[in-house]
Amino acid sequence: MIRFSGVEVTYPNGVRGLDGVDLDIPEGQFVVVVGLSGAGKSTLVRTVNGLVTPTAGELEVAGRRVDGASRRQLRELRAGVGMVFQSFNLVKRTSVMNNVLMGRLHATPTWRSVLGLWRPADREIAFEALERVGIVEKAWTRASDLSGGQQQRVAIARVLAQQPRVLLADEPVASLDPPTANQVLRDMKRIGGELGITTVVNLHFLDMARRYADRIVGMRAGRVVFDGTAEQADDAVFTEIYGRSLTADDVLLA
Repeated sequence: MIRFSGVEVTYPNGVRGLDGVDLDIPEGQFVVVVGLSGAGKSTLVRTVNGLVTPTAGELEVAGRRVDGASRRQLRELRAGVGMVFQSFNLVKRTSVMNNVLMGRLHATPTWRSVLGLWRPADREIAFEALERVGIVEKAWTRASDLSGGQQQRVAIARVLAQQPRVLLADEPVASLDPPTANQVLRDMKRIGGELGITTVVNLHFLDMARRYADRIVGMRAGRVVFDGTAEQADDAVFTEIYGRSLTADDVLLA
């Protein structure tokens, strides 16, 4: 589903974001990427949908090459790759339903979206997405009236309405309290399993990575320094990934 072959990212200021990454992620796997700030985990995730452009190597997603892709090719790629952000990125002045329907923009004529004349089939897809995250009763609530956890569920529903093959999440629970963070990750893991969506999540909290990941990828200085199962990722492995002893800030206890 996702294949990195010698992928490098060097930013204009000379900073190396990725340094020769080789990684194969099969369809349907739930992968958690861990590492310190600046280790390259956000860069790794953002190359998958072309938000960050590889400067060397080859990157393929669902049979499409990302490196060297044109704007049109990137638009086509992104139709099948959804992304959940730490800050939710909702339009807070409008309803939950309208936010979720934005996940259908890639399949909707511009005139329909501008006039709000969504097709019945698209509304049904949006309702199903809200049901999957357990928040369908908030469909007509203004997004600004929701809690942080509810807003993140709406953001996930918006991605599900896109009907993606790949779901990316960049620190999706960093701003949530522990119980809500665990619920959001449980939902993402369950939904990915039910729909066969390949999911790649950046996390800082090591206990959550072990709890939910099928596979953990450890990043350090732009390189993959660990690639294994949650069971293999003991405290000694995390110490190696982080280059220091673990602290209380590295876990988010439920």
